Amino acid sequence: MNKSSKSNRYFFGLGTIGRDMLYSLVSMQLIFYMTDVLNLPDSTMWWIAGVYTALRVFDALNDPIMGFLVDNTHSRFGKFKPWIAIGGVLGGILTVLMFTDVGLKGAAYIVVFTLVYLIWDITYGANDIAYWSMLPSLTIDQKERERIGSFARICANVGMFACVVGIVPVTDALTKAFGSDEKKAWFVIAAAIVIITWAFLCFTLFGVKENKAIVTKQDNTSLKEMFAVLFKNDQLLYTTISMGLFMIGYCTTTSFGRYYFKYAFLNENMYSVFALVLGVSQLTALAIFPLLSKKYTRKQLYTASTVLVVLGYIVFFFAPMNMIVIGLAGVLIFVGQAFIQLLMLMFLTDTIEYGQLKLGKRNESITFSVQPLINKIGGAIGSGVVTVTLIISGINSAPTPEDVTAGGLLTMKLAMLIFPLIAIALGYVVYRRKYKIDKETFDKIVAELGKRGDLILSEKDQTIC
Repeated sequence: MNKSSKSNRYFFGLGTIGRDMLYSLVSMQLIFYMTDVLNLPDSTMWWIAGVYTALRVFDALNDPIMGFLVDNTHSRFGKFKPWIAIGGVLGGILTVLMFTDVGLKGAAYIVVFTLVYLIWDITYGANDIAYWSMLPSLTIDQKERERIGSFARICANVGMFACVVGIVPVTDALTKAFGSDEKKAWFVIAAAIVIITWAFLCFTLFGVKENKAIVTKQDNTSLKEMFAVLFKNDQLLYTTISMGLFMIGYCTTTSFGRYYFKYAFLNENMYSVFALVLGVSQLTALAIFPLLSKKYTRKQLYTASTVLVVLGYIVFFFAPMNMIVIGLAGVLIFVGQAFIQLLMLMFLTDTIEYGQLKLGKRNESITFSVQPLINKIGGAIGSGVVTVTLIISGINSAPTPEDVTAGGLLTMKLAMLIFPLIAIALGYVVYRRKYKIDKETFDKIVAELGKRGDLILSEKDQTIC
């Protein structure tokens, strides 16, 4: 492995630590901030549920336009880095605004939240699309893509679980330090995470070097061609559907985490312990993925991962309020999910060469625009399910956790575990029936692109193919 390849792997991965801290704060903690810190009433939360879901779906549909803009960007800094920088800076500022209490109530709060959240979604999407669509430009080697992708997912999970594990003890400590001012504590946490995000993005912006020799120059992509990329690349379409179903399940479960430990387990502090166990499990799974991928095919790994997830959900649903049993169920779920998330990233990456062969153009950013699209729709549906569940179960209006009824807790468990399980299982069925790009097929695609002159292959690449 050459020095540039190794440095790209590390600098690319490090760039997402802060990004995923920030995304976890917004996607997993914002609803909690509104219900349990700002104490917004049910009347406001019904509106928030609708607005939140509608905005994320709307902005998700806008992501292909952002991918179109990135693919057609020509600057001396390349087409990815300008958008990584712009999205990172603006998204950070807007994150702080969302966790700043300026005293707005009712309709005024809903209107301002709608505007700020919409712009945040667009800016984060620009950063996310540009970041992940840079991956295929670093190497054409499937195994090196797996190594880069697995390290990036490790870093992403470090960022995510640093937020998830630390949020309860840090907010508690800051709240006490600020004289029980919980709102000020959340503001400080948001500002600190934004600074961390900007610092780690510098690794990618200044340390990663694209392999511009891989792809021959091509004309700009038209809007008509953008739609062709999204709808005529059948493997991208099936990957999108499979990923979407998985993310709906994943986001719904994770969004319920803190509520489960506060209202069902009746010990909110155990949420951080649970998250720490899951974080270590996911990081371990991602670390050993490159070793397992040498021995087993991606299809075998996906099947085994789905079995783990299904078993985990079943154990969790029937588990008593015992941390050992719940922790075991969580390990099964999140080890499987770690593998599935990384595999989905690799499936999506390989559809770029497939689309290039089929449609005649290489559109990394339009292709990768489906990732934030999927994440946002999954997060929107997950947050919508959480918000509605909290209202109809009586949790949001309960004076104390002990006042939630058994029926309310069962409603939460059904929404947290059974609905996600069905969605994830359906995603696996779509993959097994429709996704066709295995290693042999991918190598044939790359070889054909090399013969056509659409890819410039090194001697090593030609040997691999």
